[in-house]
Amino acid sequence: MALAAGAQGALAQGVTPQASQDVAGLPDSQVSEPAIIVTGLRASLRDAINAKRNTAVVAETISSKDIGALPDVTIADELARLPGVTATRDRGNASQAAVRGLGPRLVLGLINGREVASSEPDRNVRWEIYPSEIVSGVTVYKAQSADFIAGGVAATIDIQTIKPLEYHGPSFIVRGGALYNDGGRDIPGYSGLGARASAQYVGKITDNLGVVVSGTFQRQKNGFESFQGWGYNTIDTGSPPTDAQGNRINTPWGAQAEVKGLAETRWSTSGALQWKPGTNWDVTLDGLYSKIKIDENQVQQWYGRSNGWGDWNGQFGAPGDIYQPGSYTLAGHTVTGASLNNFSSLTNVFGKYVEDKTLFVSGLNTKYDDGTWSMKADIAYSSARRNNAYASVASEFYPSTTTFATGAGAVPSIAVSGADFSNTAAQTVQSYYPGLYDGPQRLADDLGAGQLDVHRVVNAGWLSGIGVGLRYSNRVKSFTAATGTVATNNGGNVLLNQADLTAFNVHDFTVPTMVWGKYDTIAAQSVTVTPGLNDPTRGWRVREDDMEGYIKADLSGRGFSGNLGVRFIDVVTHSYSAGSSVRWDPAANGGAGANVTTTFPVQGTNHYFRALPSINLNFELTDTLKLRLAAARVISRPPLDELRASQNLSVYPPQLTGTAGNPYLKPFMATQGDISAEWYFHKDSMIAVAGYYKDVGTNIGYAQTERVINGDSYVITGPANGKGGYIAGLETTVQTPFYFIPGLDKFGIYANAAFVKSNLKELSPATNPFPAVGLADFTGEVDLWYSDHGIDARLALKHHSPFTVIYGWDASKLTRLESETTLGASVGYTINKRISIRLQANNLTNQVARFYWNNDSNQIARYEKYGRSYLADVTFKY
Repeated sequence: MALAAGAQGALAQGVTPQASQDVAGLPDSQVSEPAIIVTGLRASLRDAINAKRNTAVVAETISSKDIGALPDVTIADELARLPGVTATRDRGNASQAAVRGLGPRLVLGLINGREVASSEPDRNVRWEIYPSEIVSGVTVYKAQSADFIAGGVAATIDIQTIKPLEYHGPSFIVRGGALYNDGGRDIPGYSGLGARASAQYVGKITDNLGVVVSGTFQRQKNGFESFQGWGYNTIDTGSPPTDAQGNRINTPWGAQAEVKGLAETRWSTSGALQWKPGTNWDVTLDGLYSKIKIDENQVQQWYGRSNGWGDWNGQFGAPGDIYQPGSYTLAGHTVTGASLNNFSSLTNVFGKYVEDKTLFVSGLNTKYDDGTWSMKADIAYSSARRNNAYASVASEFYPSTTTFATGAGAVPSIAVSGADFSNTAAQTVQSYYPGLYDGPQRLADDLGAGQLDVHRVVNAGWLSGIGVGLRYSNRVKSFTAATGTVATNNGGNVLLNQADLTAFNVHDFTVPTMVWGKYDTIAAQSVTVTPGLNDPTRGWRVREDDMEGYIKADLSGRGFSGNLGVRFIDVVTHSYSAGSSVRWDPAANGGAGANVTTTFPVQGTNHYFRALPSINLNFELTDTLKLRLAAARVISRPPLDELRASQNLSVYPPQLTGTAGNPYLKPFMATQGDISAEWYFHKDSMIAVAGYYKDVGTNIGYAQTERVINGDSYVITGPANGKGGYIAGLETTVQTPFYFIPGLDKFGIYANAAFVKSNLKELSPATNPFPAVGLADFTGEVDLWYSDHGIDARLALKHHSPFTVIYGWDASKLTRLESETTLGASVGYTINKRISIRLQANNLTNQVARFYWNNDSNQIARYEKYGRSYLADVTFKY
């Protein structure tokens, strides 16, 4: 900020008189001076105010100029700045968004108003796959309208790309620069330096034909350190151990330290052709292709793979033989630390994870509008693909003593003694456990849709228009998986080449010295990997046919506007998979006995119909004060992977158990009301206060239920419908330059705070269920900015309270993310009208991300520091 204030001789903003009523929609009485055409950050904030003010429903907006101001790595970074929006981090990047206390499963993601395919197994959108350079705006619709695609109980997020005939700006933009992340500073031979570049051309072929073409490249090196707990034997499941007094206690299965030296590379290309053959017609063809490749070298230390920490009854003889009196620490009923003398294993693991995912989005949109009748026809197709695999080589040791401490509020630590585990000359791949190979896993998602909307202007009292529409979509998502085998090259133990290994220490937590080595080099000298065939019991296929229609009346009168309508949704799903049944057969294996697996086809069909009424009313109380009221019935269709028809049974009397999907899930349903007051007291200023209430009638989670299969009663773990609950919230936003303080009118603030109260719960753990995924009691953002003399500077602070998240791709694995506070800053300088430079820094405090299991802060799941990230680039415009 001092740099911004002290800059001299920089490019001044241009000043051009124009009609004062064009400024933020204010009448002449509210503007005492000629309007000033501003650029940069201040213009972005003004554009966002105007867009919010002009929406027909309660919504938040980001303008094209705002995206790229801070930060610029993912769209999710920008979304997280909005009130009530919280983003989770993946490999250090903001990735998925929770809105108003509801998780990513309940957020509908759109591109140019179209539902799109996703490389996630459910419906979630990972926003980092969309380059920010192609975006002209983002709208987060928090209320619903009958003409919106159904699917967002939390919100609907719509990304809009550039339409060439509606674009005003430079025709040619080239940007290039460097990225740096310091999270991998401890990794031998690893550099966190990456690169980023983009080019975009927007032009008119004729007066009524325009084109936009763009391409982007980004290579991030987001190395980081992670400590992970594997889970716990809990007092309400299985056969947990007991303490010295015979009380049941929660004990950890084991843990691991992990260091990732990764490169994440994204290529994308996009384009649009817009044609206006006449006054009434507008035809746009657009497309986007984006590809992300993750190449992740990992080293891990596993603690307790053999002679584990869990110590459930009967594992090693008498209950509690690992946790001897005086050798462990309890917090409540959970073991948070201990000294073990049972030669619990330490395994050095050299791993590699690769992921390749692509997204293709395309659509043709035709609009006709003669002032009375309007029509819109839209056809769209999108596809997403993901291929991923994991491989590892292992070297195992057996320390005489292992000491650990993993309780709440402390940095986790592990210490061992009595083994040569860090000696690079002693790393031996054992034939009994040489490593793992999981994959390839393949996910495919294809979505085609067609939509027709017709609207007629009517001037009959409060009725100003009537609209009807019809939409059909077909979506098919499938998943296949295989598991290979790993064996040492000579069938015996293999000593690894010392020259390929390096001992090193991590700094973010306390664990024994680790050993770094690249998987490809180590695997080539030690193991043979045999890829497996697809396992039909892990795969599934779900087809969804969605027919929607609506009728909507537009309302307007003196000082108010709005709409009233109802949307109808009729959905049919077909699920296909293979089931399995595993039982012990004492006659198998020549009478020695063996597990016998039987496979069989499984399928299911589901159908549901819902009517979704909605009303939105907007009142212009004064020239600057707006009041919005809204109510709606909303829906989110069940996650596609949870609709799978899979069924895997274990037949071990007297208890029959299994895991399964649920093709008969009911959708998430809620009835919601919104009220929002917005005061636009200056052309660059706004104060908004919004309240909402959602009565969630049905939610979805994982639970154990009894199911009768072939006459036998099984305890099945899988997705099920819950009883729902309520969510109530309050959101406040303040945005203004300090025009009321002499000499500070070029400085300003953007701040928001969101408060949530809810009784909505997940379905597990059964005795102490998590709050609903995404439910943060508080989120807030404070940005201080300066914009003038060619300088745009911003300092941004974001905070959220704890909330529940899904661990990885498996929705049955829930964890609790503790509160986080992140700090970022940026400064840009416009050298002249063609060249500008920019510096950004994110996560300046290197905020730890700490997760825990079973709604117990003492049961650690992950402890990660992603490092600070930096961006420096140059932009050329012509």
